[in-house]
Amino acid sequence: MKSFDTNAFQRLGGASSRRLSQDPGQELLESTATVSLTPSQLTTQFFNDLQGNWFGNKGWNIIALPSRGSTPQSQGDFKLLVIPYAETLDVRDAGAPARNRGGSVDQFVAALEYQQRVFNKDTAEALHVENGMFMNLSAIVDNNNQMQPPPGFNVARSGTIPHGDSIMLLSKPPFVEQGAPNIPDISSLPPDIGQGAPLGYTDPYLLPNKDINVGNPNATLRQDLETQAAEGFEILETKTLVLDSSHSGGISNIPFIVHHANATRMQAVFWLEKVRNTKTGQEFDQLQYTQIIDLVFHLKFGQTDPKELITWPHITINTMVKQ
Repeated sequence: MKSFDTNAFQRLGGASSRRLSQDPGQELLESTATVSLTPSQLTTQFFNDLQGNWFGNKGWNIIALPSRGSTPQSQGDFKLLVIPYAETLDVRDAGAPARNRGGSVDQFVAALEYQQRVFNKDTAEALHVENGMFMNLSAIVDNNNQMQPPPGFNVARSGTIPHGDSIMLLSKPPFVEQGAPNIPDISSLPPDIGQGAPLGYTDPYLLPNKDINVGNPNATLRQDLETQAAEGFEILETKTLVLDSSHSGGISNIPFIVHHANATRMQAVFWLEKVRNTKTGQEFDQLQYTQIIDLVFHLKFGQTDPKELITWPHITINTMVKQ
């Protein structure tokens, strides 16, 4: 087996300018294209392209919240917020790989630090602050300095936010496909509200909005690409990363969050695209993402078991460009 060189896991130079009714991550993994690069090389390549300063003002936040006066175990109303946002995402190299000593094997973790800031596009109000890391878990070395096979989930993302939540998501290696990404449909509606809900209970999701497909936000991401194509922009290549807390990761929340609107699962899909302006020949990096956080509150209708709660998908999307 190949011997290990820690320098190979530094950032490369020359960065480029359970099955659910809705589970886009699994669907994308099943359609993964085969490539000749190793998992470690694919991951390093993705990290190279991800590093930098990103900006996007096409973001949308779709979140259901417990209505005023409701209690955790009530069958109450909810409030749906649909908020346009602008975002900065700063990603930088964290330095030399961190060494995890495991006795017969060691792991060298190369990482990128990130800081995300989100603002209401209409009011400039701060909506979200998050910092964390993307980690390449591929480098595992035995006592003879020989490289070992990487873990099946060789990418991790950690993050913390001031609401009192911490995430750990894992992913298989990113995959590469030529052309525009395959962005699947998703639904922002709760998948199971029980039996006997008042007529029109989920109608807030159906209210028309000319700027965002509230029921299927990924359709808006696809529309962004269609608009670009009509204006003469061509996507040459897409690198896709599918992260999920259910892949041996998790979410930790403070007691208030657990009691009132618990976050139980998070999925995040990143499409890192190389785009060319066909009129000028200029190329640039574009990042699209969709994130789904399952929030759990309110009893399902027809239920009295306090564990039978409605799951509300909290979805955020954006299309960003490297600055």
